[in-house]
Amino acid sequence: MSSEHMQIGEVSARTELSLRTIRHYEETGLVIPSARSQGGFRLYTETDVARLMVIRRMKPLGFTLDEMRDLLEVTDRLDARGTPTGAERGEREALLERVRAYEAAAAHKIEDLRVQLSRAEEFAATLRARVEQARS
Repeated sequence: MSSEHMQIGEVSARTELSLRTIRHYEETGLVIPSARSQGGFRLYTETDVARLMVIRRMKPLGFTLDEMRDLLEVTDRLDARGTPTGAERGEREALLERVRAYEAAAAHKIEDLRVQLSRAEEFAATLRARVEQARS
């Protein structure tokens, strides 16, 4: 095994994703191991780990697997391009616009989570006050 490749256990530890979750993402086509060992073990690169981290960050915001797949495809296409020619500039701008849309969606979802957290904190404070009141 090359020093640039990691087995699934190390990837799991680094990403804080379970082995089962990583395998699920492989089954759904989100992150395919870059290689296999002679014994058939999945081998991952830093690029694979980075993809898993994108997914891990999108998941709590409620993005779907299809949305994750789309964003990864867009970023792969952006990363694969060098300096765009005239004709490619329009496509590049369209790809960047899709990334901007995901950024806006993430910001909106984060704001929704802040509201939910605030309500949860208010609820917990109400319960604490009841407990304190009952002790008096």
